[in-house]
Amino acid sequence: MTSTKKRAAQIALGAGLFIAGIAAGSLHAWSVGGQNRFGQPKTVLHVVIYKFKDATSNNDRENAINGIKEMAGKIPGIKNIWIKTERNQVKDFSGVYAIEFTSAEAAADYAESPVHEAWSKKWQELRENSLSFQISNP
Repeated sequence: MTSTKKRAAQIALGAGLFIAGIAAGSLHAWSVGGQNRFGQPKTVLHVVIYKFKDATSNNDRENAINGIKEMAGKIPGIKNIWIKTERNQVKDFSGVYAIEFTSAEAAADYAESPVHEAWSKKWQELRENSLSFQISNP
């Protein structure tokens, strides 16, 4: 075998190995990509679905929801808030908000906070009804 033929065979073998590696990597990525990755955080979610009284003005509604942002800035242990209702499946309710706490202790502190109590007093005057849930992982 001449050196030119030998060199062409080496290049062909290298190209074949390269293509086989790409195929194997793609197959592995495809099999792993089909699996969902998720976590189970130790935070606590406080979810509230609410209905405003019919007489509650749009300005009062907006101020009440913005009050959640103000609380989040003042009460330690609040990690995230969700205040915009994208989809509400409970008929005749006005919206939903959620507050994420760093721990169960932070959620308990929130419930007894004077800042929360002041906001809640105003909130209760504006709402007709609400349901609340707390969600956590073990």
